[in-house]
Amino acid sequence: MKSRILTALVLFPPVIYLIGWSPIWLFLAAVVATVELSLYEYFLICRNGGVKSSPVMGYIGGAAMCLAQTAALYQPANPTLAVLGLIVLITLSLGLRGPADLKEYLQSVSSTIFGILYVGFTLSCLMPLRFTDPGKGQKLIILLFLVIWAGDICAYFVGRSLGRHLLSPRVSPKKTVEGAVAGLAGSLLIAGAFAHWFWQTADLKTVLLLAGLIALAGQIGDLAESAMKRGAGMKDSGSILPGHGGLLDRIDALLFGAPTLWLLLMLKSWPV
Repeated sequence: MKSRILTALVLFPPVIYLIGWSPIWLFLAAVVATVELSLYEYFLICRNGGVKSSPVMGYIGGAAMCLAQTAALYQPANPTLAVLGLIVLITLSLGLRGPADLKEYLQSVSSTIFGILYVGFTLSCLMPLRFTDPGKGQKLIILLFLVIWAGDICAYFVGRSLGRHLLSPRVSPKKTVEGAVAGLAGSLLIAGAFAHWFWQTADLKTVLLLAGLIALAGQIGDLAESAMKRGAGMKDSGSILPGHGGLLDRIDALLFGAPTLWLLLMLKSWPV
């Protein structure tokens, strides 16, 4: 517990600076580094689960998604879909040179493309969220992280102390219904406080609705990553963060929360 809290306290100031005040080149570098480290842990899960993959292509594809989303900020035509299509075609082509047993071909290319989407595309959504409209983007990205963090913290502590009913025992034997409810409540409370004290120009109902959808998506993302680890017989995705496990363990909710917020803003003009 002490190492968990200490790690969080050490990382909090630089992360807050990065998401809210860093220049675009530094933000991009941080996102790409996070993508690469998370993909490393993802491919480790694949390997432990006996799933073939092509890590090098995954690393290249993950970085390419981030660069494409950044390039879209400076030109009217968004190249992200074209880059994704090119990545898929290259992965399918290079995969022909990989496994000697063609029974592994589909497995290898599918797991690689999925990794690029699961980690690279989802985290690349942070770029347009933060920089499409820098003034509003700063508030959106801080809201996103606060909602995810508050949900994780409340779910963890309430689940440990008061949790009695398992949420999904087949996927995660420790996550509880009480923890999930507390996580959602914590996310809504921090979103309401943020809107009231720091984002008074935004519509409170809209902020709470966005926060609720982000929080629910984050909880699903947490369960999805747990299912992958459990299928591979792993407790943690890595050990890079003392007391927390791997990097993927800490951003699993963000991997679902970030694209959810991005898609919501793309599909509807919200008054924020």
